[in-house]
Amino acid sequence: MDFIIGGLAGAGATIITNPMDVVKTRMQLQGELRARSEHTTRYRGIFHALYVIARADGALALQKGLAPAIVLGFSMNSVRLGTFHIAEASGWTRTADGDISINKTMFWSSASGIMSGLAANPASVLKTRIQASAHPSIAVGRQHSYNGMVDGFTTIYRTEGMRGFFAGVSATCTRLAVGSAAQLTTFSTSKDILLSNGVCERSPLGLAFAASALSGVMVALAICPFDVVAVRLYNQGPGERLYNGVFDCLTKIYRTEGIHGLYKGLGPLYLRIAPHTTLSLVIWDMLNILFNNKNS
Repeated sequence: MDFIIGGLAGAGATIITNPMDVVKTRMQLQGELRARSEHTTRYRGIFHALYVIARADGALALQKGLAPAIVLGFSMNSVRLGTFHIAEASGWTRTADGDISINKTMFWSSASGIMSGLAANPASVLKTRIQASAHPSIAVGRQHSYNGMVDGFTTIYRTEGMRGFFAGVSATCTRLAVGSAAQLTTFSTSKDILLSNGVCERSPLGLAFAASALSGVMVALAICPFDVVAVRLYNQGPGERLYNGVFDCLTKIYRTEGIHGLYKGLGPLYLRIAPHTTLSLVIWDMLNILFNNKNS
């Protein structure tokens, strides 16, 4: 049940935050391996991106890749939040005195993030490629054409084999280890700090919202470079390879695009992460409370 609750929380949050994910993906692929002065800027910011995507491809294009995104949200969060909840409920994240242990919490949140990355990587690859696909006037990065989720999975397997489903998996696991540690550690710690200061003592929903809002800021700052790398590795596909792994990708982006390149899409990343973090953790917290109360 812990895994189902985590999966439902992630899937529910994904439906609301997917448009920001589309914008983030396009902005991170924009100007790939080119200096800022050497490429045409298709997307000049979050609101401009929303406008040009809707104008060129229609408003529904803002929900591109929603089906694999929901699969991703469910599979990733069922493993990540389910594993972490078991660790938390079993007392593995606390000291012998019952207090929160930062080291133990970071370990279990990182471990759960890595396991979720392995489980969800195939859906991540397909989601990214569908989200990047656009009208030629606003296209960025390599373009892949799939007729839906089933065709996408079939085509990737036929042209790239199982290896295609695990493109960028090392970047994904790194990103999720860092992001999950930042998210779940700050979420659990923030809840304890808020409660110890008398904040939201009688409002579990308010407590979950406040704690998750704080954790969203840390997550966006911590994972952005790894998120850019993961998107680039997901999208390169078969044929000539632009990158040979995480370190090679980080190095090439920094050399050609500068530090700005590693933080491309930070704005939409935050606007996706913050509500997604808040929604998924609030839903997760509320479902756990509901389920525990029902059992009691």
